[in-house]
Amino acid sequence: MSSPTRRAVMAGAAVAPAAAAFPPPPTRDWAALARDEAHWARVAALYDPPPAGVVQLENGQFGAMARSTRAAYELATARVNRETTLYTRGPVAADLAAVRARAAALLGVAVDEIVFTRGATESLQALIGGYNRLKAGDAVLYADLDYDAMQAAMEWLKARRGVRVVKIDLPEPATREALIETYDAALKANPDVRMMLLTHLSHRTGLIPPVAEIAALARSRDVDVILDGGHALGQAEFRMADLGVPFAGLNLHKWIGSPLGVGLIYIAKDRIADIDVSMSEAPSPRIEARVHTGTVNYAAVLATAQAIEAHEAIGISAKAHRLRYLRDLWAEAIRGHPDYEVLTPPDPAMHAGLTSFRLKGRTSAAENRALRELLFDRFRIFTIERFGVARGACVRVTPGFVNTAADMERLVAALKALPGL
Repeated sequence: MSSPTRRAVMAGAAVAPAAAAFPPPPTRDWAALARDEAHWARVAALYDPPPAGVVQLENGQFGAMARSTRAAYELATARVNRETTLYTRGPVAADLAAVRARAAALLGVAVDEIVFTRGATESLQALIGGYNRLKAGDAVLYADLDYDAMQAAMEWLKARRGVRVVKIDLPEPATREALIETYDAALKANPDVRMMLLTHLSHRTGLIPPVAEIAALARSRDVDVILDGGHALGQAEFRMADLGVPFAGLNLHKWIGSPLGVGLIYIAKDRIADIDVSMSEAPSPRIEARVHTGTVNYAAVLATAQAIEAHEAIGISAKAHRLRYLRDLWAEAIRGHPDYEVLTPPDPAMHAGLTSFRLKGRTSAAENRALRELLFDRFRIFTIERFGVARGACVRVTPGFVNTAADMERLVAALKALPGL
């Protein structure tokens, strides 16, 4: 590298800021910490507040960056913009490798078992479309609570792979036993199923099925599981190794709080060959060849290191207990109410923060859209409607780390007032 080029690169080699200093949790009694509003006010101070006068309970589409992550993103954006290819044709590779190692450690997997994508959707498209163990006459299986784009990808296999597609409806209300029995019955009735989609935490209702048990059931029948972990990472406590799945698509821009457009593919090292190399890549045994995004938003990936740092400073156990606590404040308060159905069970192993509800008998898309609009127009509480649940549409409530117990009390008061409006 010439001397002027070397000086240009060094001039831009600013170090991204560390996550905002945050004291360790004052207790490891996670249930008590979840109720400590002073502690969570300090957590909320890591983020920009939502607009005044609005209770923001739709934190599910993506998660706000902590201020430290946003600062790192802005700094990285400035460097990429200033140095352009002096950086992206050279030094960026080592910086991206360091972030990848940080992400692998977060999941507890090997670095060569993950690769960055623009989100769980891109990850799962590469896994479903690239799964090469199917032959004509095989079947694949998915459920009503799986994500829309992933359902479409499974249906795409019918024309492209000549397979039969099996769709099942998950029980409502659900129990661990009923979910296992539903998948067991579906696999027994369809012994030609060779691959199935399983969602770790449903974006429609918030249901968490017993993933490890269902994955073990699938393995016993020589069925591979592709796991949609888009909403689970950073919201629920788990170790990838404990789930027993060979393939997963995950998001870092939801509950980890990276900039928008960062996800991961996970493939167990001994299963990489079972996913085709991307049409845009040369043959390779490496996981990187399974997806070809093109020119990426380098700054978004680079700032993911600060997002993971902020996530770990708050702590996954603290996060998981806080989100369940906020969820329980409203969901369990209206469970049993004659006018409502809560679509996840009280079992804490089967939900995180995200949970949906509906007014009894009001199952249409239009009715639930109107319900969501009424909550906002009358009470300034922002939620979102969700469709595609076999038993009917619903309204999703997703608290985040800037929400308080008082926010949930406002929601409960609004819900109790709604049936009479």
